[in-house]
Amino acid sequence: MTKHLTSLRDHLAALAELGDVRELHTPADTHLEIGAVIRRSAENRDPAPLFTAVKGYAPGFRVLGAPAALSSAPGAPWARVALSLGLDAAAHPLDIVGELAAARGREPIAPVVVDQGPCQENVLLGEDATLDSFPVPLIHDGDGGRYINTWGAIVVRTPDGSWTNWSIARVMMIDGRRMAGMVRPLQDVGKIFKLWRDRGEPMPFALVQGAEPAVPFACGMGLPSGTDEAGYLGAHFGEPLELVRCKTVDLEVPATAEIVIEGHVSLDETAPEGPMGEYAGYLTGKSNPWPVFHISAITHRDDPILPVVSAGKPVEEDHTAVGTTYSAEALHQLRAAGLPVTAAWIVPETAINLLAVTVPRDWRERSAFTSTRMLTRAIAHLALRPKVGYWVTRIMVLDDDIDPTDLRDLMWAFHTRSHPTRGQILIEDQKVTPLHVVYSPDELAEGGPKIAYDCLLHPDEDKRARSTAFKDNFSADIQARALAIWENR
Repeated sequence: MTKHLTSLRDHLAALAELGDVRELHTPADTHLEIGAVIRRSAENRDPAPLFTAVKGYAPGFRVLGAPAALSSAPGAPWARVALSLGLDAAAHPLDIVGELAAARGREPIAPVVVDQGPCQENVLLGEDATLDSFPVPLIHDGDGGRYINTWGAIVVRTPDGSWTNWSIARVMMIDGRRMAGMVRPLQDVGKIFKLWRDRGEPMPFALVQGAEPAVPFACGMGLPSGTDEAGYLGAHFGEPLELVRCKTVDLEVPATAEIVIEGHVSLDETAPEGPMGEYAGYLTGKSNPWPVFHISAITHRDDPILPVVSAGKPVEEDHTAVGTTYSAEALHQLRAAGLPVTAAWIVPETAINLLAVTVPRDWRERSAFTSTRMLTRAIAHLALRPKVGYWVTRIMVLDDDIDPTDLRDLMWAFHTRSHPTRGQILIEDQKVTPLHVVYSPDELAEGGPKIAYDCLLHPDEDKRARSTAFKDNFSADIQARALAIWENR
C-alpha cells in the first residue's frame, strides 16, 4: 500500500502529479460533446478530461471523464486503478489483483459513521431536490436518454438491516425528480428489492457520485451476496471508511462523496430505460421498463464533480474495474478450492469475455490431476460459477511462464500450445448476459455454450518446446553481459 486516498479530489491531485488530468475550459455541451471527448480520451489513453465549464449550467458544476481508464502516464498504464486502490502508480496489474484477492481472506473492518462530511455541504430537499441543475450527459448517439449513473454507487439495505449492498449499474434520468434503472432479480440489488416488495414498501436508496476512488471497484467486484462492500474495503485498506447518515432515508454514504441522490424505488411504477452504448462495444438492445427511482433529497459538495464513463470498445472503466476485481474474485475462489493457481486475469481488451488462468509448472505434484485437460476442465467449471461466470465466455489455462496481462505472450501461448481440436473443452448451458451480442434470444433466456482452452504444455512438450525468449533461453550471466554491451554501446 502507498496511500489510502479518501476522496475523489485527493485522487485527482495524485493524477495531476503524473500529468494524467487535463482541465478543459472550453464550454462543452451535455448533448454528445462530453461523451465524445471522454470516448476519444479512453481510446487514445489521453489524460482524464475534467470539464470545468458546461454549456447551460452554473459555474462550478464539473464533469470528470474516464476516471479509471488506462493512464497516459509513461510506464504506468494502470495508474488510475492502482492509485484508486492505495497502490503505487506503476503497480503491475497482477499485483493489483493479488492485493484485492488477499483482502478477501481478511476479516472485514466495518465503516464508522461521522457526524458530518463534505458530501452534505449543500442540502436540497422537496421541490429543490432536482437533477435539472446538474450536467447529466447524453453520452452516445443512440442512447435512450441522459445517464446520471455510469460510475456511482447504488446503496441499498435489506429491510432487517442485516446487509448493506453497494453496487454499480447504469441509471437513466427521466426528469428532474425521477430516474429509471435496471433492477435484475439475479443481481444483489434485485434480491434486496424483492425483500422490500414482499413487505409492500418502496426500497430506500442512495445513489453516490464521486465517492473515494476505491468505492466503484468494490461495487463492481461481485462479492458474495450478503457481504458488505464497505467492510471489504476496510479490510483492504486496514482501516474503516467514514460514512455519514443520509437526510431522508435510513442509509449511510461515503462522507467525501461529491453528490448523493436519495429516495425510494417504486414497487409498481416503471419507465422505459435504454438502449445505451455498453461495455461490449456496441449500442444494442431496446428500451425496457424498469422501476422508477423517486428522488427525495440531493446533497453535494461545493463545486461538485460528476464522474462519467463513456462505455464501449475496450479499454474503459467497465474493463479496468470489473476486469481487475473479478480477476481477484476468480483467483480467490480457485485458490480456496485448492487448485494450484498462480494468477487469474480477465483480459480487458476482450471486453471482459476472456479469463486467463496460470498454473505452476509443477501442478502435477501439487494436485490430484493427471492430465492437462482434467485441470483445465476443473478450473473452468469453478471459474464459471456466479458471479464471475456471468461475464466470462472463454477461459484459457496456461503455464505461468506466460504473463496473461501481456497480449503478445497470451497470443503466442494460445496459438502454439493449444491444440486446434483437442485443446478445446465445450461447456454447455451457461448463464449469459443480455449484453453478450453473440448469443441467440433462446440462449440468452435458457443459457448458452462457453469454452475453455487447454494451453498447458505436456511433460514431453515441456522438454522439447524450449523457449527462445531472452529471459528463458539465456543464462543470467549472458543476459547481464548482453545488457552491459547494449548500455555501453
